[in-house]
Amino acid sequence: MGFFSPLEVAGNACNAGHNKMSLSLDRIIILGILAGAYIGFGANLATVVGSDVGQLGAGVGQFIFGAVFSVGLMLVVIGGAELFTGNNMFLTICALEGRVSWLKVFYHWGVVWAANFAGAYLLVYLVFHGFYFTLPDGGMASGLLGGAVMKKAIGIATLKCNLPWFAAFCRAILCNWLVCLAVWLALAAKDVIGKIFACFFPIMAFVASGFEHSVANMFFVPMGIFLTGGADPVVNWGNFLINNLVPVTLGNIIGGGIFVAGFYWWSYLRVK
Repeated sequence: MGFFSPLEVAGNACNAGHNKMSLSLDRIIILGILAGAYIGFGANLATVVGSDVGQLGAGVGQFIFGAVFSVGLMLVVIGGAELFTGNNMFLTICALEGRVSWLKVFYHWGVVWAANFAGAYLLVYLVFHGFYFTLPDGGMASGLLGGAVMKKAIGIATLKCNLPWFAAFCRAILCNWLVCLAVWLALAAKDVIGKIFACFFPIMAFVASGFEHSVANMFFVPMGIFLTGGADPVVNWGNFLINNLVPVTLGNIIGGGIFVAGFYWWSYLRVK
């Protein structure tokens, strides 16, 4: 068979989770920073491309936005990095098998979440100062496609910060259900091309559908905050952290931990 069976994937996911728990703290932090930056690369590419497809219609524009965003997870899965949302699945299935304590799972999630934020923020800083810098005449340079990219970035951040708390929470569950399915399918693939396609379709689906990913938002919203100077009544740190990042983080945990890890563990690994 050209791919691993669901039963084999469940076992491999559990083993991968156990291996992640054995990483030293410095490795977790470095790989977490890389994952945050990798997702940021996908988010930045989606912003640039998405700024110029509005005339194609909302549906096609969202499809293209999601299609190019998927490069972020490809970098994480194939390049190797520690992504909080993926670890919601890996570590949960490992804990359900009794191979690691829940206390260690929560600690690992916290470290990776913070490292992902650091990596995404680093990319925001580099992109902002590389493209949106102040010109000698006091104006602001605005990237490859002029003001369209800047407008798109601010628009994305505004939409996310305007979401009601429970709506963000529900969208986050749906998001990480698909993200962890992408990782699950990538585990089933036996070659790089298979892993690329496994990442592409679920990630394209979640982004095109408008679901909420905590690590992606660590790039999208801070970029909007940078571009508005932090003075916007909606796009600001307080609103982002409390009304978006908290519910999205919690929803991502449920989406990956229950709807993927929990259900597949129950179906394939639980001792009857």
